[in-house]
Amino acid sequence: MKDQKAYWDGVAAEKICTTPFQIALFQKYVPQSAAILDMGCGYGRILQELYLQGYQNTLGVDFSENMIARGRALYPHLRFEPLSPGGLGYAENSFDAVLLVAVLTCITGDDAQRAVLGEVYRVLKPRGIVYINDFLLNEDERNTARYQAYESLYGMYGIFELPQGAVLRHHHRAWVKQSLSRFTELEYQEIRYTTMNGHTSNGYYYLGATRPI
Repeated sequence: MKDQKAYWDGVAAEKICTTPFQIALFQKYVPQSAAILDMGCGYGRILQELYLQGYQNTLGVDFSENMIARGRALYPHLRFEPLSPGGLGYAENSFDAVLLVAVLTCITGDDAQRAVLGEVYRVLKPRGIVYINDFLLNEDERNTARYQAYESLYGMYGIFELPQGAVLRHHHRAWVKQSLSRFTELEYQEIRYTTMNGHTSNGYYYLGATRPI
């Protein structure tokens, strides 16, 4: 496995993240007074979008110190903290909402994804909201070729490496539903994204709650 942290630290200064945040849908379920955690916040583009919509109680965490440094320079009015390797160092029921925007694509293993989602569930309050944007499998020649090329190395269809060094995963729909089964689904929509490298990909956004609303 390549060093994911080294990749994101290396591209932190210039990488432009493009996965859209469904702000109007988020506002439907999360009031401005909510305590919000953006896990894998990068340089804070979504925190800034929330700030412009009146959300003041937000926190961004990321394992890339260089992304955090960029965020602090761009948006000094926002709160950022480095994400420790041991997970989220916050108490149970700490947040009203947690964001995972293009985060699970960077976590290739099933068990590792379950661990992250378990931490999200733990720190969310009862009836807390998880918001996810991420990527689904594609059927075009370019993507199927790289899925096949790396399947034997990673033991899973859908994982691939970028030439620049990142290891990413596109997901089966069945896995998305299975991995999120502890949450109560509120919204799920499949859409097309423009990726950070200018390609298009199948994707989805999801909102769920820790308990029925």
